[in-house]
Amino acid sequence: MSRKYQGLIILNTKSLEGSVDELLTSISKELEAEGAKLEKITNLGRRQFAYNSRHLEAGHYVNYLFEGAADVVAKIQSRLKLNTHVHVQHFQRVA
Repeated sequence: MSRKYQGLIILNTKSLEGSVDELLTSISKELEAEGAKLEKITNLGRRQFAYNSRHLEAGHYVNYLFEGAADVVAKIQSRLKLNTHVHVQHFQRVA
C-alpha cells in the first residue's frame, strides 16, 4: 500500500564543493533509490536559525513530497544519516 509523505530536509551547505542544485538532485536520487516516488520538490532557500544548531547559523531548506510504502521513511532516514550535508530531516504522513 502506497502512502504520501512530506519531508523537510535542512542542508548544511557550509563546506559544499558543488552547487546546491547538484546536492538536491543527489538527495532526490537517494530517496528514489529507497523506493520513494517523488511528486514535488520545493526549494525554500537559505534561512537563519533562531539559535545556533551544532555550530551552524543557517541552513538550506528543501521540502520533498513523495509517495512510498510504509517502511520507506525508515529506510530514507537511515540512508540520509550517512550524508554529511543533511543537517536535519523530518518526515510526516500527508492525509
